[in-house]
Formats: sequence, structure tokens, C-alpha cells
Amino acid sequence: MAKRQLPGWQAVPLCGFLSALGLFASLLPRRAEVALGRALGRLVFRAKLFKRGVVEANVARCFPRLDGSSRLSLIKRNYEHYGVLLFEFMHYFSPIPGHWRRYVPTAARVEGLEHWQKALARGKGVIIFCSHMGSWETAASAAGLAGVQSTIVTTVLTPRWLHDKITACRASVGLSAAFHPGSMVAVMKTLRRGGTVAFMNDQYAMPPMGLPVVFFNTRVDTLSVVGPLAKRTGAAVVPFCTFRDPDGTTVARFEPEFDLGENPGDPEAATQRVAGRVESWVRAHPEQWLWMHRRFKNVPVSQGAA
Repeated sequence: MAKRQLPGWQAVPLCGFLSALGLFASLLPRRAEVALGRALGRLVFRAKLFKRGVVEANVARCFPRLDGSSRLSLIKRNYEHYGVLLFEFMHYFSPIPGHWRRYVPTAARVEGLEHWQKALARGKGVIIFCSHMGSWETAASAAGLAGVQSTIVTTVLTPRWLHDKITACRASVGLSAAFHPGSMVAVMKTLRRGGTVAFMNDQYAMPPMGLPVVFFNTRVDTLSVVGPLAKRTGAAVVPFCTFRDPDGTTVARFEPEFDLGENPGDPEAATQRVAGRVESWVRAHPEQWLWMHRRFKNVPVSQGAA
């Protein structure tokens, strides 16, 4: 079924509004946008808006031993992070030609590139797994500018002009996309020619693409393609950890090639190892994860946590 498109009377003013926000963001010094973003996040936090209930439920499930004040502090810092993210996303809509490509190096830096290069040199392709930590969009774009021209598995956005705008910005830094459903054809083509594909492994994924593994002591459906795909193609698996430094800069860190265990073709065992690594990232920087996502969909509240 085709996704619903906005009618013109809604799409035109929305496009104009986003372009104005993009221009505003383009003119802001980086330090100013970080400060304004955090201030905006604090306002939204105080107003208890923007999926606050989902955030609170997820944090309570994953960190039940936090006392009330510590939990509120974590959620407040999480909303400050969202505020900065909003300003960073505005740059996608800048009407200034080539702006995204120039902006990315001011917002993110790449570390551990040698790990990806070593994996790529094997010639069997590279599978990257990552998460919605820090500013994942500027992190991926910074990697693209560093030469990591990967195919990102993602979804088609609506309305179409929004999809085209973001796709063009990604393409400007060397990133392409495989859109699901039906993304596996493009994924296989990329790996067979020795290229790089990237999956987000921190979101809810229902069967058949996902299966239940433990995440924060909760069995929940999780994307399960990394292990079987690596087994089938011989591709190396490289974790891509993204997190924000205190000054607001996102670090895009390639980690050493990931060991999927004795039987990488076993979807559950491999997916569990990947989920464990993602959980370690969230535990290291809990204020920077996408807690507003319904990660524990269809799981009883009584099940979990650490």
C-alpha cells in the first residue's frame, strides 16, 4: 500500500517552514545551536511533551534501581540531547546549496577508521551495525566524507519531497540507501561487490526480520539479519558506536571487527551478541539514546529489567 502523501495546501507551507528553519540553523554558530538546543530540550522536558510517557516507561524498565531524582535527571539530559538533535536535523532543510556537506564536519568526527579499512580489505564486504545514539545522521555523514560510502538500510519517508531532500543530503556525502521492505536485493548487490551496508540494530523489529533476544533483561523482537547475512556472504561485521562529547560534537567510532561467536549463522545467538554490544553503548551514554522509541512493544511491563 502506498504511503499517504500530504495534500498541496499542507505540503507547500510545511516545506517553506522547514526551509526557513534550515536557513536559521545555517546561520547559527555551532556553539550557539548546541546551547539553544539544550535550552529547548529543557523547556519540552518541563512541559512533559514529546512522548514523555514512553521515555519514562522505557527508562523505568531499563533502570529500575535508579531513584526518582536520578531518573528525572537522566530524562532531563535526554531531552536536552533531543533539543540539540532537532537543531542538527534542521540543517537538512537549508536552502543553501551544499550546506549539509559543509556542516557535518563541524558537528561530528570519525575515529577508528582503520578498523573499517581493514575489514573492507578482505574483499567480502562489510556489515556495519549501529544505533540511535548521539547524532546518528551527522555521524554517518561524517563517515561518508571520510570515505565510508555505505548503503544504509532505511525506510521511505513521506511526503515525497521530504524523502528526496534527505536522500539528496545523504548522497552529497557518499551515502546511498536500501529501502525496506525489499531492501535485501540492494544489500546483497552491495556486499557482492565488496561494499558496505549499515543496519540500525536498536529498534523493535517484528518477525520475520526480527526475533526475540534479551535487551536490558527483557526478551524483545530485534533485527536478526546481521549474523545470517555475514555467514552467507563472508562479510566482516564492524560495530559503529556513536555518542556525543560534552561540547556537543558527535564521535563516530568504528570498533574492531565483531566476533559473532562460534556459529554466526545461528540467528538467535548472533543477534544476542549484537544486542549485547548495543546495550553496552546505551549503558555508557544513557542520556543519548532514543528512549522515545517504543523498543519494548508487545512486551508486558512486568518483564525486565537490569
